Amino acid sequence: MNTPAHIIVNLLLLGKQDAPRDHIAITTGAVLPDIPIIVMYAVEKLIRHTPETVIWTERYHQPGWQNFIDTFNSLPFLTVGFLFAWWAKLRAAMLLFGSMILHVFEDLPLHHDDAHRHVFPLSDWRFRSPVSYWDPSHYGNFVSQLEIIIAVVGITILLRRYRSWMSRTLVGSIGLIYALYFVYVLIMWM
Repeated sequence: MNTPAHIIVNLLLLGKQDAPRDHIAITTGAVLPDIPIIVMYAVEKLIRHTPETVIWTERYHQPGWQNFIDTFNSLPFLTVGFLFAWWAKLRAAMLLFGSMILHVFEDLPLHHDDAHRHVFPLSDWRFRSPVSYWDPSHYGNFVSQLEIIIAVVGITILLRRYRSWMSRTLVGSIGLIYALYFVYVLIMWM
């Protein structure tokens, strides 16, 4: 699932109230598991000038990058963070870690060749789903279209649910970023 879609789904599930501070924590938690991938891509593309295909077929799979990525997708680490936030009664931190955990469970059925080690560092095991959110050889064409539909419907629901200008601006910005991402994909990969 693409990062903006994670934000939309997590806001739908965790952001039931029109509470902008909650929405910021949920949005941050939905984004954080993908930050290492964004950093990896930026370093490889902008600093090392690595070709697009090499980034995703070689560099992404290097142990250093994988450890960095999987640390942010580790259910043991995220659970400890959530439990500490719960113990300390830190609502924003609970929403942040809850959103990160939800992101991991959203990713679990949608990654095949690029599956994360969700129980890292306890195990190197990866659940390789028969379905991928992007890979056409694993239903990616269908899943990506379904994701877009869910995102558009979700944005519509959220814009109706939220009345505060801050929450509505956040949702509108996510929709714009999502659309711009697909423009970038078309330019880079088509």
